[in-house]
This record gives sequence, C-alpha cells and structure tokens, in this order.
Amino acid sequence: MIRTASRNRYLLQQGFTHLALAIGAIFMLLPFWLMLRTSLTPPDEIFRGNLLALPDLTLENYARVFADVPILRYYLNGILVVVAIFLGQVAICVPAAYVLSRLRFRGEGISLWLVLAAMMVPYQVTAIPVYVLLSQLGLINSYGALILPFVSSAFSVFLLRQFLLSIPQSVFESARLDGASPFRILWHIVFPMARPAITTFGIFTFVSHWNDYFWPSFVLRNDAAATVPFGIVRFLDQELGSEYGPQMAAATLTVLPLLVGFLLAQRQFIAGMSMTSGQVD
Repeated sequence: MIRTASRNRYLLQQGFTHLALAIGAIFMLLPFWLMLRTSLTPPDEIFRGNLLALPDLTLENYARVFADVPILRYYLNGILVVVAIFLGQVAICVPAAYVLSRLRFRGEGISLWLVLAAMMVPYQVTAIPVYVLLSQLGLINSYGALILPFVSSAFSVFLLRQFLLSIPQSVFESARLDGASPFRILWHIVFPMARPAITTFGIFTFVSHWNDYFWPSFVLRNDAAATVPFGIVRFLDQELGSEYGPQMAAATLTVLPLLVGFLLAQRQFIAGMSMTSGQVD
C-alpha cells in the first residue's frame, strides 16, 4: 500500500512537471509559430481570421525577399564573420584555458580574476575606444572590424577552464612523464577531449554574432560586408516597409541557420554544459 501511494505521488509530480514544461514550451514556441505562419500567408490574408489557424500556404513572401534583398550575400558575410571569430577564439581561448586550469605560475589567481572581471563588462561599454582604434587602423566598414574585436572571449576562456578541470590530472601527468611538450599535450589531449566544450561555446558564438545588430550598425557604412541582421534591417526600412509577410519571411530565414546548427550539435552542447556546470572552485 505504501509503495503504491509513493508511486502514485511520484506519477502525480511527474505529471505536473511535464504539464508545466508543456505550458512553458507553448509560450516559448508561439512567437515562432506566428512568425512562420505569417511568412507563409498571402499578404492580403495576414490580418484575417484566426492567427492560430493554418492558412492557404504560399511562398510569395519568400520570393519577395529573395527578389528584393541580397540575402545570399548576407548569409555568406555572416558565415565568414562567425567562422573567423570561432576559429580565432579556438586558437586563443583553448590555450589560455589550459594555462589557467593546469599550469601553475605566479599571478595565476589574479589572471583568473581578470577573466571573471572581463566577463562582467558588456562589450557596448568598450565600443567607442575599440571603434577609435579600428578607425586609426583603417578597418572601419570591413570584415576586420566585425571579426577582430571578438577573436578572444573571457566567457569562452572560463567555460573551457571549467571543462578542463573535469579531466583527471593523471592524464596530463602521464603525458608529461612520456616526455610530451605543452604544445603536444594541447594538440593531442586538450583539443580532442575538450570537443564538447568547444562545441558549446561555438554555439554561443554562432548565436551571438549571427544575431548581432549593434556592432555591425556601429562599424559598417554600407551593406558590402553586412551580416544578416544588419542587411535585412536596412532593406526592411528601404524596400519592404510595413509589409509584414516579407518581414516575417526575412526573420524566418535569419533564424533558420541557428535552429539547424543547434539540432546538429545539441548532443555535444548538452555534454559540454553538463560537464562544465559540475566544476566550481
């Protein structure tokens, strides 16, 4: 009897938990549903009928976006910028995280506190000094202005450091006993074992810089190097105006790469987050 009551209580708790998660999922997914529905609705039917009902589907809005907006060029610009930033962060942040997690040196504690302090400073605060520096280097309105300020990330260093702390120290000690140099340890041990964490901060990097509008609007003067948000906003103001169907089609095309990227990397992302969250000094 006691076992049955305990089981019923457990099933009831699970039911309420899943109900709460389902309600939360509905509220989170409803804006995406409305965006997708509007993008597939004929322009003269967008404000007719029930917004939750499925209308007669059309690709007219998407055709309008591809006709009026150089979306493919914006996609290529965005991919170039995001990949370059990610590669720069891998080259800089992984060695920095390895040094902070596994090497002992004078000033180690201060270095970690500086990384934590840098995480607290929004990049908008340093936007003007960085802009002045880029202007003196002649990089305004170029790919370099979009890439160079972000090739290092304090958050990525801290995330990777926490992940590397989860790797047993004996792994590194065995490599040193075998005569492995720090570079060889970094290349043959740290990079392969840190793949989940690298994937995790890669997703954060991709989402952050793919969606970034503030910095491109700060350093770009035209759409030659425009990323997707900056380019689409310019054309929404100039070409599409208040036509909500094409606007939602453009928004859907902006979000689509993020969804595909997350679905492809979700297993590595969850593994990286679960292992980094368990390490706290």
